[in-house]
Amino acid sequence: MSGLRRRTGKWSFLIMLIVCGVFYMVFFDPEKIYAKALEDIYSRTRDKKITEEANLSQEMLAAKKPVEESQRLETAEENGVQGDIQGMDAVQGVVLPDYRDISEVIYTDVEDDYFSDALFIGDSRIVGLFEYGDLEEVSTFYAETGMTIYRLLDTVVAKGDDGDDVTIEDALSDRQFGKIYLMVGINELGTGTTETFLAKYAEVVNRIRELQPDAVIYVQGILKVTSERSAHGDYITNEGIEEKNEGLSQMVDNVRTYYLDVNPVVCDETDGLVRSYTFDGVHLKAQYIPLWKEYLKSHVVENVP
Repeated sequence: MSGLRRRTGKWSFLIMLIVCGVFYMVFFDPEKIYAKALEDIYSRTRDKKITEEANLSQEMLAAKKPVEESQRLETAEENGVQGDIQGMDAVQGVVLPDYRDISEVIYTDVEDDYFSDALFIGDSRIVGLFEYGDLEEVSTFYAETGMTIYRLLDTVVAKGDDGDDVTIEDALSDRQFGKIYLMVGINELGTGTTETFLAKYAEVVNRIRELQPDAVIYVQGILKVTSERSAHGDYITNEGIEEKNEGLSQMVDNVRTYYLDVNPVVCDETDGLVRSYTFDGVHLKAQYIPLWKEYLKSHVVENVP
């Protein structure tokens, strides 16, 4: 019996120690030292996974590059494309129509019904547009928190009649849309390079063009975060967002693909997201989602060739 009491006492002490530790972290850890450590572990694990996907994508692109380059030159010659190839073609050897200067693009205003044949694809920011943009009954949304450009086409959006998963790529093969709006990139910050991000983005857009030849594609710039969040000291920075957005703006042809940037509407004099517009420094509050929607409604290309 005395041995049993000694063993019980030892375990009771350990249990009490663990309980006290949890109690301390919850109620007496104002600096969030332990919480920050756990967050760092999660971030490193997440970043490692995305980096591996980015590297795998880059290896696959490198393996295909010689073949794609040959096909690109043949197609360019057939289409009579001369001079320097710019935009997305420079990023990934993607053959697009002749490029048009942005100054030649004319925008017009539309009503909500314009989006009846529109598809919105993206991460948690697009989820917010779905939930608070009053377009859920008008448009189609393929949005998922945590979506990245590396997994975009493989993201499951439904179950087929046979019970199999239906990916975005599958869905784009089955139904045609008039216009497609993309926004991803916040989850890719701090992993890989801007070049790997743009290369994969160009590959995805090219594949969407193959599946949706008549759709107008709007590539939306990555929504910025507040200046305070940007200075937090981790991988989410407005400098990184600006670098990727600059690449995205050069990737379009202004013929069937266009670049849109809502940031000037929702950012302050520091070029960061307005603090009062967000609850976490990253996502827009519900009452400010309409600012984004109104921007899209006033930036519809009127003179699409």
